[in-house]
Amino acid sequence: MRKFFISFILGFFFFSIGLAQPVNEVLYKKTSAMVPMRDGVKLFTVMLIPINAKVPVPILIERTPYGADIPIPDDTIIALSPRFSFYNMAKEGYVFVFQDIRGKYKSEGNMEIHQPLIHETQKGAIDESTDTYDAVDWLVKNVPYNNGKAGIVGISYPGWLALVGAVDPHPALKASSEQACMSDLFLGDDFHHNGAFRLSYGMEYTYEVEHDKTTDSDFPFPQFDLYDWYRNLGSLKNVNEKYFHGTIPTWNHFVKHPNYDSFWQKNSPLNYVKYPQIPQLHVGGYYDQEDLNGPQLMYAQMEKKDTFNRNHIMLGPWNHGGWARGKGDSLGKISFESNTGEYFQTLQKKWFDYYLKGIGDGNFEEAYCFQTGSNQWKTYKTWPPKEAEIKKLYAGPNHTASFKKPQSNIGDIKYISDPAKPVPYRPQPIEATYGPGSRWRTWHVDDQRFVYSRPDVVSFMMDSLTEDLTVTGTIMAHLFASTKGSDADWVVKLIDVYPNIDQKNFLMSGYMLPVAMEVFRGRFYKSFSKPEALVPGKPEEFVINLHQINHSFKKGHRIMIQVQSSWFPVIDMNPQKFVPNIFEAKESDYIKAEETIYFNAKYPTYVELPVMR
Repeated sequence: MRKFFISFILGFFFFSIGLAQPVNEVLYKKTSAMVPMRDGVKLFTVMLIPINAKVPVPILIERTPYGADIPIPDDTIIALSPRFSFYNMAKEGYVFVFQDIRGKYKSEGNMEIHQPLIHETQKGAIDESTDTYDAVDWLVKNVPYNNGKAGIVGISYPGWLALVGAVDPHPALKASSEQACMSDLFLGDDFHHNGAFRLSYGMEYTYEVEHDKTTDSDFPFPQFDLYDWYRNLGSLKNVNEKYFHGTIPTWNHFVKHPNYDSFWQKNSPLNYVKYPQIPQLHVGGYYDQEDLNGPQLMYAQMEKKDTFNRNHIMLGPWNHGGWARGKGDSLGKISFESNTGEYFQTLQKKWFDYYLKGIGDGNFEEAYCFQTGSNQWKTYKTWPPKEAEIKKLYAGPNHTASFKKPQSNIGDIKYISDPAKPVPYRPQPIEATYGPGSRWRTWHVDDQRFVYSRPDVVSFMMDSLTEDLTVTGTIMAHLFASTKGSDADWVVKLIDVYPNIDQKNFLMSGYMLPVAMEVFRGRFYKSFSKPEALVPGKPEEFVINLHQINHSFKKGHRIMIQVQSSWFPVIDMNPQKFVPNIFEAKESDYIKAEETIYFNAKYPTYVELPVMR
């Protein structure tokens, strides 16, 4: 959900004042206005209007909580550079509009993170859908030389705004592209994953957005490496008692709603976005460290009722918003061997050109999904593809894995999970999420050897592949486990282990690349709404969705299943003793616990792999 807006605007302009420019430059005039909404609140809006357009052009809107202004005077002429994310569209003429949502930066009103749409059920109510409607209505009536058509686009929080802005849209709003939108904030994005609370991100992001409405705020940490700071924080109740003091509304919601109650259900787009009312292009990254689940979940939700073929998806080898900046040819140490960013930008232009300008044939594939490992783009008639065959990769004795189901009635491995020594989610130092030198943006491709030898991390690895194995679709883990405590977290990873000597790139020898990872909070094994204590020592099956991938495990590589019980501090430390509300746990509730992972005939731990034939 983190901001892209300031870097998107300021970082990608070359400012040239005045009109004495070469005729081939992409010249735009910046202006701004306070646009009135139906309840009288006015929203600050920036418009970039093309100087040399020969015909009326459409409007492309991005709404944001991160600051829409461009700090140059109105009526300044600027030349856009190729680093501008919409440069290929700007060359052929669009009006670009950037708007502060209500309650942020220069807009009037009040803002609270990710509020549900309510205008259908509450007469006269306003929400982000009605604000989008009113903004479009004003723009098509007041922006000079527009063709009466508008589109909406956005990444992260602006991606969610593009999603909800397309609900009950203005007649002039013809197409939307939600990119890395957050979806259900309890089940799979931003603040929780399967009920497990995302501590460092949740604490730092809510402070950033809600501490001061006029700007973004960095929490004043007293040190650089935050692993020990979060460890010494202790119980989550200390956040309000020592730091926030009840002043951050969204944090207060976390405390009051520790389970998937009506608050979270009402706030989920699954509740208020049912089908694509206008064409929708969902865009997401396999390595998105913030909103990996949103585009996948919302595409699937809207596809169920897509009777007009308006619903499409694009997934690539990107982190959060990685398709919009740079070449997208690598992430961390992983090379993708092509300019994936350019591929996306070409499709994005084709999408909006067709729906807003009538250019092209409108023949869009159902799904555009980059295949990592083989490093090539693939298209599909359905997503996930129906031709994939489910194969079960089983954990086995002696840290092995294979496609053969265990036959023995005996088979398990134990480890101690200690709240005082949680497993870090990335190598130390754990920098502030958006602080100087932070490696937050690439941690989803970090080499997992940094935890491989820990006694509280268990791994099961198969023999080297004798041929390529391509896995395309949803990865489901079936973990059979028990705890000597009464609650536990389970983190499951599917890892591509490179050869001991990698002939293609020697420096990647032995690299452990996580291609799918997820956490599950044990108390929710029966219901996210009504948590239950786990029975100490009793094996249970935990079914964990590791989300969608398109990855080719290459010949000579090995596939690994890895399991652990903490992922700190991106996930808060489970007390491992059941308490009604983890946000109110006492220090004495945090206990060591012996965890057991089973791999026998009765309790066969396995991961479902959708293997392409």
